[in-house]
Amino acid sequence: MEGTEISNLSLLFIIVFIIIPVSLSYWFSLDLSKTIVWSSIRGVAQLFIIGYVLTFLFDLPSWQGIGLWVAVMVVVATINATRKGRNIPRVFPVVFTIIALTEIIILSLWLLFGYIPFSAEKVIPISGMVIGNSMIAIGLALERLQHQFREEKGRVLAALSLGATPKQSSLQIVRKTLKAAMIPNIDGLKTIGLVQLPGMMTGLILGGVSPLDAVRYQIVISLSIFVSVAVCAMLVTILLYRYYFNDKMQLIDINS
Repeated sequence: MEGTEISNLSLLFIIVFIIIPVSLSYWFSLDLSKTIVWSSIRGVAQLFIIGYVLTFLFDLPSWQGIGLWVAVMVVVATINATRKGRNIPRVFPVVFTIIALTEIIILSLWLLFGYIPFSAEKVIPISGMVIGNSMIAIGLALERLQHQFREEKGRVLAALSLGATPKQSSLQIVRKTLKAAMIPNIDGLKTIGLVQLPGMMTGLILGGVSPLDAVRYQIVISLSIFVSVAVCAMLVTILLYRYYFNDKMQLIDINS
């Protein structure tokens, strides 16, 4: 914000905000005090570390800084997303490829249409938003995919016994999985700007950008995120549900 700077001394007083949930945890015997304190310390430390890392990356040539950190973000996002489906064969390379290709395509479109310049301080933060939301959508899809195959095992077996193909017997599972992965983002789009101002828009306004210009940038990032979530959820579901069946079109249990 123009003319405003948070000093290290004033930042220390943020501890007041931590005391409130810690006190509530103690008062209601929730046994969360240590977790709250540790999570707060860890979060602050991570933010300071990433601040120094980004400062270093921004001083590098753009292609080096962008390539290095986007690669790190894609790998970390893949590791976190695949924890929800660790029993599914080839889940890591499939998820990694989907996230990487989605990021490359969206970044290429941003540059093609001139939404942002090819500079680390512009590409890295926005790419983080896209990759992060893609990670969440894939995690939700993998979790729901496994849940649906457990819940609907009997129906799938019955459909197969009547001559249905794996694709036909899994159609309802695929639909429910995609719906569960996409609904949070759809609901977010419905209330964007009404319930709360999005993070990027808020940051631009605090940085002195006019609200209308901030809205234009927010439209680009919000729709980019929506597309990435839809594509990632769809691809990971369509590609990975097949591993629940063997070459003889029989259902196999990979959730155990």
